[in-house]
Amino acid sequence: MMKWLCAEGWFVFGFDYCGFGDSEGKRNRHRPLEQAQNTYDALSYTLLLIPISTAVQSALRKDLPYDLERDVASVSQVASGPFVLVVHPAVPARNVKELIVFAQSQPGKLSYGSPGVGSAHHLVGELFNSRANVKTVHVPFKGAADADLATASGQLQLSFTSPAGALSFLERGRIRPLAVTSATRLSLLPSVPTLDESGLPGFDYSAWYGLSVPAGVPKDVIMQLNAAVKKIVHTPEMKEILNKQGFEPRTSTPEEFAALVRREIEQATKLIELAGMKAE
Repeated sequence: MMKWLCAEGWFVFGFDYCGFGDSEGKRNRHRPLEQAQNTYDALSYTLLLIPISTAVQSALRKDLPYDLERDVASVSQVASGPFVLVVHPAVPARNVKELIVFAQSQPGKLSYGSPGVGSAHHLVGELFNSRANVKTVHVPFKGAADADLATASGQLQLSFTSPAGALSFLERGRIRPLAVTSATRLSLLPSVPTLDESGLPGFDYSAWYGLSVPAGVPKDVIMQLNAAVKKIVHTPEMKEILNKQGFEPRTSTPEEFAALVRREIEQATKLIELAGMKAE
């Protein structure tokens, strides 16, 4: 993103990625947002690339040194991409309906992995449990790659993984894709149906990234950044980069992105309460 902003006339010399994959061992990840508060002046601004997991952590953790809605101003959403529901080939399910029947026949016996408690992978798994009326057991790992490997090796029966993380295992037949979690099919995996098509009407949960700045940055600067982001994200080069990672370009107004963050926090709060999640 930095080089494209520079090409649009912005002199970018620092760019903070506020990524919370999980709540374990990631203490320093809170610092970009904390340090960004009130650090701008008339000529310089801190840009924050925020993923969905930042909103999830805002719902999970009550000890964060910032308030995501109060201390951060939204610029634009940047990209959106679903998770892929995959199973190990030994699981006797060729589609989502068969998986649900199989899981309901042995509650608490099937496990799925994630990169940690409170990660977006964890939440989409709990949303699936709720919507499908099944009980699969969450197993936290140190990272998404570890969870993917555990599913491919048969240690876990299923997982909700990123398209990029799943691709090499899919190509070798070590996991079987059943559905994507977005409302529409993914261009990277066009033959894989959505969960909505597979018997869970209205199921729509995707990872996303968006650009934000510290609260207090002038509105005209935010709108200039918004225009630059929209131009950059929809270029063929950026679209190709995003598609290879399982994401689609998706921009918005500042107000629309702020509303997305708010909805994400509200949904995460409900799922966290439903699943009894505790920050680690």
